[in-house]
Amino acid sequence: MPNEEKKKIFDLTERTAIFGENIIEFAKKIPKNAITLPLISQLVRAGTSVGANYCEADCAESRKDFEHKLGICKKESKETKHWLRMTAKAVPELLTGAQELAKESNELQLIFIAIIKKSKLNSILKD
Repeated sequence: MPNEEKKKIFDLTERTAIFGENIIEFAKKIPKNAITLPLISQLVRAGTSVGANYCEADCAESRKDFEHKLGICKKESKETKHWLRMTAKAVPELLTGAQELAKESNELQLIFIAIIKKSKLNSILKD
């Protein structure tokens, strides 16, 4: 990533989209064989669904729906981290790239957790 892209992006729609794009680019580097083909599929599904589910959360019809969709984002972020770990085990030369993406996945997961907690707290305070 160029230095200007390393700055933290606070627009989560854009940040999750970039994360998905980075997952796709990473997946293209994985050599295809009997072990890695299922890993590639799972990694791309989980990593790109973070942004798709965030878009759904952004258009949620209720607070409960919003929290549910963000919960899916959190789970998909965590699952992406798992598939990155498995990919790094299968293809050790991709360890550094997998670790960088896992770090972003973890940061996104923590952001989603914080937003869900804040939403639930705000709901309690309103009642």
